Amino acid sequence: MKYHNKPYGSLQVGDTAELTRICTEDDFYVFANNSGNHNPLHLAKEDGDGDGVAEAVAPALFIGALVSAVLGNILPGAGTLYKSQSFEFGERAHAGDELISKVTVTEKRAHREVAFDTVVTRKSDGAVIVRGEAVVIAPEKEMVFDEIDLPGLVVQRHRHFDALLDQSRPLPAMPTAVVAPEEPNSLGGALLAARETIIKPVLVGDPEKIKAAAIEIEEPLDGIEIIPAKSHFEAANTAVDLVADGRVNALMKGHLHTDDLLRAALRRERGLRAGRRFTHVFVMDIPGQPYPLLVTDAAINIEPDLETKIDITQNAIELALSIGFEQPRAGILSAVETVNPAIKSSVDAALLSKMAERGQIKGGLVDGPLAMDNAVSIAAARTKGIVSEVAGKANILVVPNLDAGNMVAKQLTFIAHAEGAGVVLGAKVPIILTSRADDDKARLASCAVAALHQARMSEGAI
Repeated sequence: MKYHNKPYGSLQVGDTAELTRICTEDDFYVFANNSGNHNPLHLAKEDGDGDGVAEAVAPALFIGALVSAVLGNILPGAGTLYKSQSFEFGERAHAGDELISKVTVTEKRAHREVAFDTVVTRKSDGAVIVRGEAVVIAPEKEMVFDEIDLPGLVVQRHRHFDALLDQSRPLPAMPTAVVAPEEPNSLGGALLAARETIIKPVLVGDPEKIKAAAIEIEEPLDGIEIIPAKSHFEAANTAVDLVADGRVNALMKGHLHTDDLLRAALRRERGLRAGRRFTHVFVMDIPGQPYPLLVTDAAINIEPDLETKIDITQNAIELALSIGFEQPRAGILSAVETVNPAIKSSVDAALLSKMAERGQIKGGLVDGPLAMDNAVSIAAARTKGIVSEVAGKANILVVPNLDAGNMVAKQLTFIAHAEGAGVVLGAKVPIILTSRADDDKARLASCAVAALHQARMSEGAI
């Protein structure tokens, strides 16, 4: 596309030009970062003026910048310099509004100065958002430019976790045994989830260490039950007893090794075995992606055989249904997208795909083997000539082994700026796994995922 400017000598009174733009929530976050204006009134899901209503009101000068886009791009176009601009704001625009920015030449002056009437209106009802006058110095010469290829921007906002939290809040607070929350991060995550009414925590561990952690983060423990345990071994077994006794509906890992918690959950007497293998799922919220991406198994099963992969896939499909996917699509990953007898993961993937086709894995679509690129990129799938309901659209990635899963999850976290919520499935109740590196949003999301899954389990759907 070519851009043609209109120099001073060619401009006539009455010349007009316009651009149309749909305002988005991400636009306002970008503006807040660039301008330094962090007024919460302009940011989504914030009650910025205390009226109890969360709004995303377009910043005034964001609207004003739409005027400059017409002046700089079209009329007069390239080479234009502002001299002055007045604004009078009428209506307010919000995220989702489609706006029309229009400029009209009203006067030509000496020294290449040109005056414009400027107005921004809302397309849906014609409401005037802002009106004013611009005076610019128009370009002297006619010029032609190729369209500038601007670098893409990704707003690092974890909207999928926000949606999970919104889904979980109407549920009754889930009674949850928090095992050894004896340092600030693990205790703080549990108390935060309690404040959000996602869980009702029962703290199991050393009371003195728990109280010391509470003092450090300046959080009260009023009304929260603490069950003493002298060691992490005792804390894990006591928490599992609470499940067996029907007192809690979930476990949450605190400041102890995952192996210690799972060992107690897997005990033969009054343990949490439920007929499937324990498997771990990361629910990844990746900025810029249209839906969460589930990665499994990246934490428990080191070199899963085919039987284990069946449970890994089925558990992930069940979780995807619990968090709102109408059509879970599991891509079984390998290094290649064709079956190679020398690559075991490709053979397993083909078998899992056929098993799902025959109804041995239920509730979702399963296809494999798929390489990472053609599992998540429609363009890559088309290039390889793969025709599939899963290829390019997978929302579950079943990895060949723990090494691969760990690498995928950490690459998404540290390169794609994803946040990950972690939960163990296949037990009688969800087991919430959090890491010391998790921030508050990730800890909350892990609790929300577990609560949604437990709600579906309690309905008998699993």
